[in-house]
Amino acid sequence: MKVLVVGSGGREHALCRALSRDPAVGALVCAPGNAGTAQLAQPRPLDVADPDAVADLAEAVQADLTIIGPEVPLVAGAADELRVRGLRCFGPTAAAARLEGSKAFAKNMMHAAGVPTAASRDHIEVEPALADLDEFGPPYVVKYDGLAGGKGVTVTTDRRSAVAAVRACLRNPDDRVVIEEYLDGPEVSLFAIVTETGAVIPLLPAQDHKRVGDGDSGPNTGGMGAYTPLPWAPRGLSAQVVRTVIQPTVDEMARRGTPFCGLLYAGLALTSRGVRVVEFNVRFGDPEVQAILALLATPLTDVLSGYRAPVWRSGAAVTVVVAAAGYPQAPRLGDPIIGLDAAGALTGVDILHAGTRRDADGRIVSSGGRVLCVTASGPHLEAARGSAYEAVSRISLAGAHYRTDIGDPSRLGPYGPPVVRQKP
Repeated sequence: MKVLVVGSGGREHALCRALSRDPAVGALVCAPGNAGTAQLAQPRPLDVADPDAVADLAEAVQADLTIIGPEVPLVAGAADELRVRGLRCFGPTAAAARLEGSKAFAKNMMHAAGVPTAASRDHIEVEPALADLDEFGPPYVVKYDGLAGGKGVTVTTDRRSAVAAVRACLRNPDDRVVIEEYLDGPEVSLFAIVTETGAVIPLLPAQDHKRVGDGDSGPNTGGMGAYTPLPWAPRGLSAQVVRTVIQPTVDEMARRGTPFCGLLYAGLALTSRGVRVVEFNVRFGDPEVQAILALLATPLTDVLSGYRAPVWRSGAAVTVVVAAAGYPQAPRLGDPIIGLDAAGALTGVDILHAGTRRDADGRIVSSGGRVLCVTASGPHLEAARGSAYEAVSRISLAGAHYRTDIGDPSRLGPYGPPVVRQKP
């Protein structure tokens, strides 16, 4: 079959890598893609926010399956337009994608379905929101209701910063802000394939590292690294989450007449009071999916279609993000990247491109804040981690930075890292 992958980041490169190893896939197109996906798939220009453009391209390349990577086209209705034209795709409708597109909607749905989550209130005016800051107390959790490119959440003990975040969330007349209670405990990302019949197929749980600096310091980012599996996670965690979170959500969405089909991503906090949902996303998380797919033994198209349950390779996988100088505030673009072949020659290592392009001289240069996702698998977490950081050491990018503690065993107690911050 011919598969079209929509997107241009590390998630899409990971999907293309897995699809290139799938015997059912004969041809790949990635739009718009990046310098890494171009080595596996035909690149095509595309405005991913335009549902008609997505469907037009799927028709033009005669795609048998379109996999939509980012949240923006899903919330805009790309999956709806593809299905209207009778084209097969992986991704939820715009109505179902509101689970990510509106945090207030997701909270309402969770409460109706009995899904455990943080207490919260949403507002369109500043003063009531500020009153809730004081009622919930520190640490303050302030969330922009809509899509924010991974930068829509502020978690702080400083009230002035929280007030500034509220005002920033309510700049425009149609804006909405969500004020929540703080959830303690380590965070876990659990992805689940939801089939057209409403069946739920969980993937391996993973943990993302959102803060830019070691020890979870500095501002939130789109994600600085991830690892899987989680040796410290409670036994039976995935089954528990499917039973208490994923399946009730799927059932409630169907009851509302907006059935969910695609990838449902539950961002969880393992709190002192039990599992709580931090947020829902409706697409593969990045960089967690890079590590997860590194351990997938089953052909990806079989898993996405629900034909086969996933079989996992033994061992562990670690992804380390190499970021551009100035990221996340003001990333510098256009710097040449040296050493990619040497890094990729290591056994068990994939160099997945997140923000790259080829310049006029044919060099691979940085084109985004998160530039590379260096992913390694090994027989255990320490081996995978060692390979990932050895590969990172072979790459040269002026001003680049990365975290040195992704999956660090010294930070993994019986309940995970001691300090974890909520995701944007």
